[in-house]
Amino acid sequence: MNNNNLLTITNLQIEAKSTQGRSVIIDNVNLTLKRGEVLGLIGESGAGKSTLGLAAAGFVKPGCKITGGSVRFDGKELVGMGRTSLESLRGARIAYVAQSASASFNPAFKLAEQCAETAVQHRLMSSREARERVQELFTEMMLPEPGLIGFRYPHQVSGGQLQRAMTAMAMVCRPDLIIFDEPTTALDVTTQVGVLASIRAIVEHYGTAAIYVTHDLAVVSQMAHRIMVMRNGKAVEEAPTREMLANPKQEYTKSLWAVRNFKTEERARPDDAPLMSIRNLDAFYANFKVLDDISFDVPKARTVAIVGESGSGKSTLARVITGLLPLTSGAIKYNGRELPTRTSERSRQDLQAIQMIHQYPDKAINPKQRIGDVIARPLRLYSGLRGPALKRRVFEIMELLELDAKRMYDRFPHELSGGQKQRVCIGRALAASPKLIICDEVTSALDQVVAEGILKTLVNIQKTLGVSFLIITHDIGLVQAIADEVVVLKSGKIIEAGSKTQVLSPPYADYTQLLLSSTPEMDPDWLTNLLDLRAGKHVNAQSA
Repeated sequence: MNNNNLLTITNLQIEAKSTQGRSVIIDNVNLTLKRGEVLGLIGESGAGKSTLGLAAAGFVKPGCKITGGSVRFDGKELVGMGRTSLESLRGARIAYVAQSASASFNPAFKLAEQCAETAVQHRLMSSREARERVQELFTEMMLPEPGLIGFRYPHQVSGGQLQRAMTAMAMVCRPDLIIFDEPTTALDVTTQVGVLASIRAIVEHYGTAAIYVTHDLAVVSQMAHRIMVMRNGKAVEEAPTREMLANPKQEYTKSLWAVRNFKTEERARPDDAPLMSIRNLDAFYANFKVLDDISFDVPKARTVAIVGESGSGKSTLARVITGLLPLTSGAIKYNGRELPTRTSERSRQDLQAIQMIHQYPDKAINPKQRIGDVIARPLRLYSGLRGPALKRRVFEIMELLELDAKRMYDRFPHELSGGQKQRVCIGRALAASPKLIICDEVTSALDQVVAEGILKTLVNIQKTLGVSFLIITHDIGLVQAIADEVVVLKSGKIIEAGSKTQVLSPPYADYTQLLLSSTPEMDPDWLTNLLDLRAGKHVNAQSA
């Protein structure tokens, strides 16, 4: 083994239990990682990225088993290592940063307590030393009020702040290796810039090696020295980042690059009355105003994108439109008729007309229901279908969404990929025969290949059925790909609204310019140049 290699994975084979017996999910993969080096793992859903990342810590998920190969960390073989020995490494020398920080923190304990816990458990520091170390890391991660934020509970900070706190928690013991598993997937573009900058700075400062698992090509190009492309559990291609971006060798890698170019033609607004009109809408959480004088239209058979960073009020607006959160003043009109403000006051026809697709299909689908039953429920409720007619209609919807109805009808959600589960959520919404579907960040957790398939599915549905879409997103690329009209939201107020061409063409409003400039590009120098530009503007502003 090369003495410079911190991690060496050789001919790794991992299998998982499935309905067909056992299936190979990591197939003869080789990987090396030097001290201080960052390796990016990319590929579509089910490629084995997260499984390989976890294997670097000697860990496999329940139902999985390492059936061959070697994982050597700093000369020690992790495959077959005893539990006590593995636990002495995890947290202390090998750390893991998960995709969802909100699901990883204990809501009952304050941030500083949780971040200091690993160092104390491994007896690397006293409780006081660990807390001081946490505060230092909070400062380095550019968290606001680093001396005080540790006394907050997880629900009292933003998603971006929680993700930085999770990285600080991983760094407390100064590990040799950190595995980042999609750490910025759920963040808006402006928050993502800060988190990426913080992660990169702290990894470089301490010379920490890292495996960065992501489906976002632009993000990985900012973080990784080398990129490995995976597909179906195999390593397809590996090269230094700049070489990989400039000249991918394999056709599959080239296809990943090409996916980013998907766009639809912008269409003019129809001449007839809009499907929905929102006028002077205000909404509060307790005494806090979260939506302020919101007014816009949703045309028939068109797509309106609501774009803005976390906390801008996008998802709150969706809750008001669906009647889950009552508005305080203003009106929502559907086909010229004012809708009752609460779900409980709306008719069955009103409920049927407006459906919603949530961001995380894992949380939106009952894990105990089979896929056929998930899609069948709104058909029984709204159409009264039963028996063979019900099953035929479920099959029709599944085929429309490119889901293999014969194979998947009786499957449970955990037996499907992320993209397939999101299609099931779309199918459930379509089963109600709605006129408006609200899509809340429907592609943010999906890889580019799957996301493109979902977007094409939505476009096809709109052309076929004339459904209107209200797309809630922080992804400017998604807006450019699918929207006809754009509403830019900040702090509960509309900054600007208009056609996609009007809003996304210069001259830009200042906030729109911030969103556009914060969208990562497939250029390894993009983040550095952006930070330098913003630092220069800050210095110039101070000089003035």
